[in-house]
Amino acid sequence: MRIVFGTDSDSALTRAVLVALQGRGHEVKQVATGEEWPEVGRAVARAVVSGEAERGVVCCWTGTGVAIAANKVAGARAALCTDAVTAEGARRWNDANVLAFGLRLTSEDVAREMLDAFLSTEPDESERAAISRVEA
Repeated sequence: MRIVFGTDSDSALTRAVLVALQGRGHEVKQVATGEEWPEVGRAVARAVVSGEAERGVVCCWTGTGVAIAANKVAGARAALCTDAVTAEGARRWNDANVLAFGLRLTSEDVAREMLDAFLSTEPDESERAAISRVEA
């Protein structure tokens, strides 16, 4: 799977995420790494929405900023997750195409679990139909 990854900080966790993604055989492209969090979120979302990548992964200190920035790109559905169950639900029920998480509290083990859940779960078509009927 083609995955685009962006983070505003280089850390042991972000390096572990890259290793985990590449170790699972994914084609990973880094964008906007080291930029401010708004640009990271936007760059990853644009790559996913344009079809350059099938999914995106973004991180910043809390994960909130990159998720908000990504969601401002039409067609992006970024989900801020803290565990694998939430990441799975974001894919299954919300067809999330960008996984966001915080660098502050996420351990390497939890990050790997979230990645596995997010990348291996497909949307539930019946749920997607229900979601499409919801109006803002």
